[in-house]
Amino acid sequence: MRHSQLLVLFFLSAAPLFAQGPPEGPTSEKAQKSYREALEEVHKRRTDFALDGFKKADKQDQGRCLACQKKMIQYGLELHEWKTAETAADEMVAEAQGEKSVALAHFEVGIVLLNEGRDKHKNELFTRAHDEFTKSLGAFRNFPEALLADGKALAQLNEDAAAKAQFEKYVELKPVGEPERQRALRYITEPELARARMAPPFAIDTLDGQHISLDDLTGKVVLIDFWATWCGPCREAMPHIREIAKKFEGQPLVVLSVSLDSDEGKWKEFISKNGMTWLHYRDRGFSGSIANLFGVKAIPHTFTIDADGVLQDEHIGDASIEGKLKKLVARAQALERPQKPLQ
Repeated sequence: MRHSQLLVLFFLSAAPLFAQGPPEGPTSEKAQKSYREALEEVHKRRTDFALDGFKKADKQDQGRCLACQKKMIQYGLELHEWKTAETAADEMVAEAQGEKSVALAHFEVGIVLLNEGRDKHKNELFTRAHDEFTKSLGAFRNFPEALLADGKALAQLNEDAAAKAQFEKYVELKPVGEPERQRALRYITEPELARARMAPPFAIDTLDGQHISLDDLTGKVVLIDFWATWCGPCREAMPHIREIAKKFEGQPLVVLSVSLDSDEGKWKEFISKNGMTWLHYRDRGFSGSIANLFGVKAIPHTFTIDADGVLQDEHIGDASIEGKLKKLVARAQALERPQKPLQ
């Protein structure tokens, strides 16, 4: 999986924290037309064409279209179009007014640089990202997501003590039980995880009534399967998932099937009829919270996560993953970590 996509999907969620209303769209008639056409390309899932459209609309609007800039950052990061994303973020800084807008604008620049740094493995970019997060926090001190992001930038620079301090500040600002807070607590004790390709944290209520978070499953291998009853290839792959669940029963492996079904009745009926006895959650389409976090755009789509919560494998379509699972489960058994029971 593209690591930068995971980062942007989480970090762009910080924008609503400061939003005073819907993002400003373009003002000129030409720009408005280009913006609408770009949105149509998004609907068709032609992201590259959509990005070109948002760039065009922003240019036609003299670089002042906030809505265009947000889309340029989102899709620029997804497509690794770093120059486009950074240009949009710089425009946000230039137009920002008020402490919260300034904080958010510098935060966005930092996120672009953090993503690019992880993609290119360049410390210079992490240093620049830290500088931008510092400016963001200078404008708005109690900005949780900026603290968390700065901690990650500092961790990449191996400045673990400084990173830990930022993670601790973040934890103080977030409510107990929030998935990202739970993850930050792990970063405090295991700073090396902040440098790893971690699976995005989440918490769900499963079909059988269990409330679980990904970090509750630390010490276990997790296989997440995105599917839907209306997806032919998913139905064909289901016996393979069932075989895996049965083969690894009693071992430190958790199988979680995340359905994109809109019809709850059909979903429950399919699970019951097909003897799918592992964990299930319904995410209600590609725009669902979990599918969004993982950047799922096609199904069946599986992710393998190791005992530390690090993403190890990703497959679109049915694929042979048992060999990899055996190795990861053996490692999890060797770790022998005490586990928090599922409740």
